[in-house]
Amino acid sequence: MNGTMRAVRGHRRGGPEELVYEVAPKPVPGHGDVLVEVRAASVTPGELDWDATWTDAFDGGMPRLPVVPSKEVSGVVAELGHGVTEFRPGEAVYGLIPFTRDGAAAEYVTVPAAALAPKPGSIDHERAAALPLAGLTAWQGLVLHAGLTAGQRVLVHGGAGGVGSFAVQIAAALGAEVTATASAADVDFVRGLGAETVIDYAGQRFEDEVKDADVVLDTVGGDTRDRSWRVLRPGGVLVTVVEPVTPPEGVDARAVFFVVEPDRAGLEELTGLVDDGGLIPQVDRILPLESAPGAYAALAREHRRGKIVLRVS
Repeated sequence: MNGTMRAVRGHRRGGPEELVYEVAPKPVPGHGDVLVEVRAASVTPGELDWDATWTDAFDGGMPRLPVVPSKEVSGVVAELGHGVTEFRPGEAVYGLIPFTRDGAAAEYVTVPAAALAPKPGSIDHERAAALPLAGLTAWQGLVLHAGLTAGQRVLVHGGAGGVGSFAVQIAAALGAEVTATASAADVDFVRGLGAETVIDYAGQRFEDEVKDADVVLDTVGGDTRDRSWRVLRPGGVLVTVVEPVTPPEGVDARAVFFVVEPDRAGLEELTGLVDDGGLIPQVDRILPLESAPGAYAALAREHRRGKIVLRVS
């Protein structure tokens, strides 16, 4: 008997109203898995709308109810599954849980070892839990897909958002010349993250201010994305996390759409940036685990700077 734990679970598909704080079976690590005693977990906008949250596939799939939400975890290794040699019990780790698995809104979660990395030593568990999904999205978009290098020009749309705030910091740390769009209220905040120029998207047309960008990172989509082709240099790249897209006819540019993937190597790069002082996870607020339904509800109705984090232990 592996025992029980406290967890937040959804027994039928729906929104925050379907989440219940309750006693649940403590998971058992399988081959290649690590059982993590959760210290903190982070919640993500739209997570309860994803098929992968409720089924075993990204599109459709078989239901796997009840489910535990929250795909970002920071905690301590409690037990190693067969074949895992990279970690040791008691080690502090963090990571991005695969989307079709149960998440970290619980006292324990099993995570593939390949999706974990040692936690940055310079920050606490709450800030580490705010890093994996948005941080990896920004890193993979800028580095793996765009190939951003020092001296290049990058435009980040939504510079105050979850992904955008990491993208601004990462691009600046890599030595790029960073421009970002944001609301008027967030201009100083985004400039403080490392953007050389911040454009109030409501008061200025970014395409009148930016030209010959090497990279555009789009977290907004729609008209903002469509107007972005005008600011790219010939041979530039537009990376979007919103939906698949192709360059308009006659535009000499590359388009990339991607979905973030769990990635230990990327997490280790983020850890280095954090511990060197070049990357600071932004936390809007910290709530107790039992407040998870309210945390997900807040994602849909409130403006935030940074992540909402659940303190689990």
